[in-house]
Amino acid sequence: MQIYLPIAEMSVNVFLIFGMGGGVGFLSGLFGVGGGFLMTPLLIFIGIPPAVAVATEANQIVASSVSGVLAHWRRANVDVKMGLTLLAGGIVGSSFGVWLFTILRGLGQIDLVIKLCYVVFLSVIGVLMLSESIRTLLRVKRHIRRKRHHHYWIHGLPLKMRFRRSRLYVSALLPIGIGFLVGVLSAIMGVGGGFIMVPAMIYLLGMPTVVVVGTSLFQIIFVTANVTILQAVSNQTVDVVLALILLTGGVIGAQIGARASGRLQGEQLRGLLGLMVVGVCAKLTYDLVVTPPDLFFLGGVVAN
Repeated sequence: MQIYLPIAEMSVNVFLIFGMGGGVGFLSGLFGVGGGFLMTPLLIFIGIPPAVAVATEANQIVASSVSGVLAHWRRANVDVKMGLTLLAGGIVGSSFGVWLFTILRGLGQIDLVIKLCYVVFLSVIGVLMLSESIRTLLRVKRHIRRKRHHHYWIHGLPLKMRFRRSRLYVSALLPIGIGFLVGVLSAIMGVGGGFIMVPAMIYLLGMPTVVVVGTSLFQIIFVTANVTILQAVSNQTVDVVLALILLTGGVIGAQIGARASGRLQGEQLRGLLGLMVVGVCAKLTYDLVVTPPDLFFLGGVVAN
């Protein structure tokens, strides 16, 4: 069954979009990730314009993050003060990112920039996840333990604040900087940024793992909402029809994935997710470097 997407200006199979939402939702529930860094490339693969894919996926992340943060809030696993500090940088970063997005779109380079960003980040993330899962499996076999985090020169930065829920006394510049980076990525790549924020909060800030996910989702809600509003007003690239179909499938898939997650160990889950990320990255890289079947220039088609 075909359905017309008014902003993307194309018709798509509604069951394909619903299935993609369900599939990524399943992976989100299985691996504990937002899924934006997988969904946006998949939308691009089926022909959705990258600018529309980015803005629409940011809209979907808002809804999924609200659901997640409510569950963590009931368990008192949200550090509101840390979340607001991250949000201060995130709002500035996402606003800057949308402004940069608008400029690149006007220059006709936004599609290329989006794909290049995904190639770079997915390749780095995929390799790191694979190597970390392999090291962890080897460490478990050898019964080796490691420290949760280390102290670097950045921990001596000024403007220190006390975050009682996280039991931290660190410079506010650190979470503000992390929030700014994640805000820019949310605007340019249509992701929540949890795949960068969560490791940074654990290993760089030294936050207890129990409050990391809830605090990250708390910040992501407002940053992606800001991105969605600015993208809709500035670039008119948010396709509500596409977002609703993806969201419906994602909610169902996430519930199934959450139930299946208990059957695999954490190291195995991260390894499988790393393989998937590397696979998506390879496909994006191939699409960027392969010669298209038809070559075009401003005057018409170039004959082979």
